[in-house]
Amino acid sequence: MNQNTHDRIDPRLVGSPARLAEGEAEVVLTTVPEMAADERGLVHGGFIFGLADYAAMLAVNHPNVVLGAAELRFLKPVVVGDALVASARRSGEDGKKLRVEAEVRRDGAVVFTGTFTCFTPKRHVLESSSS
Repeated sequence: MNQNTHDRIDPRLVGSPARLAEGEAEVVLTTVPEMAADERGLVHGGFIFGLADYAAMLAVNHPNVVLGAAELRFLKPVVVGDALVASARRSGEDGKKLRVEAEVRRDGAVVFTGTFTCFTPKRHVLESSSS
């Protein structure tokens, strides 16, 4: 299956696609020193969220997919050097509103879960409606 969205994203910051199937995606990321929030190497949660969000966008895989809302749980800390795997799958649809469940694992242990509400508008969100 071809990737139809988020093709210019920096894999160093949000990971690289490892698997892409209809309604599902898996993204891998090894955390880097620039993600550290403190001297002990704790990775800022925004990077974990970004990884899961990217997996969710790929699970939808529509050129104009955008995030509308997210419900998240950070379950365990992540440190610089951790190898992470985000898995996402579409779990519901109501017109252009899609629900995606995602989780991030480190060595098989879940460190993050999230439910993402995504939308697939006809136009790119930066396109004017008068264009």
